[in-house]
Amino acid sequence: QLLNRLRRAENQRARHREENERERENERESEESGVEVMAQLLNRLRAEERIAGVEFWHSPERCGWLMKQGEYIKTWRRRWFILKQGKIFWFKTEEVGPSSIPRGVIDVHRCLSVKGAEDVINKAHAFELSTYSETMFFIADSDKEKEEWISSVGRAIVRQSKSMTDDYGSY
Repeated sequence: QLLNRLRRAENQRARHREENERERENERESEESGVEVMAQLLNRLRAEERIAGVEFWHSPERCGWLMKQGEYIKTWRRRWFILKQGKIFWFKTEEVGPSSIPRGVIDVHRCLSVKGAEDVINKAHAFELSTYSETMFFIADSDKEKEEWISSVGRAIVRQSKSMTDDYGSY
């Protein structure tokens, strides 16, 4: 009889432990989904700041597929790029609309140079875009595409620097 009582008590403790573990797991999942929602909202706010009212989803100055290295994990990923009003946006797909959130944005006014980079990274159709703080590498599908991107971004850099000197006078 004592043995039965001990078994029942042990089973009860095991059930309580399982229930507590389930509750903790549910709390963790709830916290994680809450954190995920907050991260998505924060990303959306940051993206809206970087977008600065540019309607990237229509009439781009240039758009197309490029390969880009990831910011943290340096694998090459194919992304849809859009150049418009002094900003370069990129997305996972080419289906871009007003509710699309860019994966990233580069302000052209931060760019110092854009030039070919096949010899730097040993990849065909590669070019680099340098800012004060970093150099980003891209790979186009063809040499013609690479040259068109270099030309378009180069013109945008000149336009941005001209608007800066027009706004603030010459240095």
